[in-house]
Formats: sequence, C-alpha cells, structure tokens
Amino acid sequence: MALAQSETQLLEQLRQRLTDHPLPGSSAQNSMSPPLRGTPLTPPATARRASVLALLYPIDGLLHLLFIQRTSPPGDRHAGQISFPGGSAEAADADAAATALRETEEEVGIPRQSIELLGALTPLYIPVSNFLVDPFVGYRAERPDFILQESEVARVLEIPLADFLGPEARKVGDRKLSSGMTLKEVPFWSVGDGEEIWGATSMMVGELVALLRE
Repeated sequence: MALAQSETQLLEQLRQRLTDHPLPGSSAQNSMSPPLRGTPLTPPATARRASVLALLYPIDGLLHLLFIQRTSPPGDRHAGQISFPGGSAEAADADAAATALRETEEEVGIPRQSIELLGALTPLYIPVSNFLVDPFVGYRAERPDFILQESEVARVLEIPLADFLGPEARKVGDRKLSSGMTLKEVPFWSVGDGEEIWGATSMMVGELVALLRE
C-alpha cells in the first residue's frame, strides 16, 4: 500500500534533512542517555566498529520503523535487548553502510538491494561492549517478508514512526539489568503495544526524532 500524503511528506523531509542539514548529533542522542553513561564519551583506539540500520517502510499507508529483540544467550551483554538490525564490521564490507545492509539481510532476511539508504546519523560509542556504532537510515517501498536468524533474533517489532513524535513517547523510569542492578531515572521510549526502548538504540532514535522535529 502506498504511503499517505502526510507520511510521504515526512519521508521527503527526512530524506532532505539527512542530505542537506547538519545532524543534531550528540546533544540529541544524550537526551535519551542513561544517567550513569556520562558525556561526552571519546571512543578509544581499541573500539570495534559496527553498523546498524533504522529501516522505514509502509504498513497500511503509515511509515513504520523496524526493531529486533535479540536472543538471550548466557553471558551476552546485549541479551534480550531491543535494537536496530546490525552488527560488527567484516573485512569484506566495502564501508560502514555495507555492514549495515549485510547485517540486516543476515538477521531478518531483507535483501540489501531492496533498501534505499537515506543517509547516516551520528556515530555512537557504546562503552559496555567497546563498539563504535555507525547508524544508517533506510527506506523500503514495501513491507518486508522476514526470515529471522534464529540464533540472533527472537522477534521483530514494527513501530509506527509517528509513535515517537508525540511528547508522551519519552518517559523516565527505573530499569533492571540482567545482572540484577537497577538503573535509576533512565529515559526510554514507550511506543507500540507497550514496547519500551532504551539505551544506545533509544539514543539513536533520539537523533532521528530531532531531525524530524526541526
């Protein structure tokens, strides 16, 4: 189904701002930063490179944003987290964008050639895993058929982009980690059917939302 006119305008606005406008950068990311993270964070020379893809596509005429919930293998620091598709760079990847497209195809089965890259967001350093992540924004004209990489992906989440744009979407509350530790006063997105997105992914979404609100 084609996008509604208002959604087409939103997509074109995003495409233009990713091409022609300065990115909101760390100030927008930090609006969703957990309080203990600290700012700013300079990546060390030993940081590993990774890329993720914020993929938009239509469902019933409305733009939706794709997330995945990761599986929960023992010892994985990101077990069970909601994130964008993505992962570590490999030597065969031509660049950071190629990493994002390859990982998306591997994790959820979306052919990389069916995705239009709209642009890049600001790289984000994740100290807990020592990754410097390059986030990209993409668009697909049709809703995908998913083939999940079961060892990595427990489920997909398809969240209307409009859910993030209202003032009620951003909330603050306590988060309990798998280690048993509780973080106080953590910003998160409350969207979809009771989904809560926080951490590095919520920081990337924060910059995407800032672009659309400018």
